[in-house]
Amino acid sequence: MSTTQSERLRELLEPLVGSQGLDLEEIAVDSVGRKRVLRVVVDSDTGADLDQIADVSRALSAKLDETDAMGEGEYTLEVGTPGAERLLTEHRHYVRATGRLARFQLTEGGELVARILGVDDEGVELEVPGVKGRKATARRLAFPEIARARVQVEFNRKDEKSEKKEEEA
Repeated sequence: MSTTQSERLRELLEPLVGSQGLDLEEIAVDSVGRKRVLRVVVDSDTGADLDQIADVSRALSAKLDETDAMGEGEYTLEVGTPGAERLLTEHRHYVRATGRLARFQLTEGGELVARILGVDDEGVELEVPGVKGRKATARRLAFPEIARARVQVEFNRKDEKSEKKEEEA
């Protein structure tokens, strides 16, 4: 997809996504055989439910149908949310990942897996899990120290809602 088409699609679709209370995170056009697939990734601070995805999908489809932004050929529109192991590229992504475990690639080299405790304009406050029975330690990373960060899936961590329900029982 050319930069021009990407920018044009973003300019066209971003206001519609915003009007639905969501952020436009990503746009990608892929060729699948003779067809093209327009993938639109949306999110918000509270996540996006299926009804919101359906509403924004209908709005985007209608807007695309009334323009020539995708050209003359057939295409399929897919609207979804970021995956479970989302890449953290914007300040708002770090804020949304507060409380989650993330893998950080450091600009100085090396890697760190830690839980995001807080985020401000300069960086993130982290809790680095202890190894072999040691206590977790606090660490701060400034954004320039982070080359890349990605949320990690945790299968055995109880979320706060589950813990509160068990305490009440």
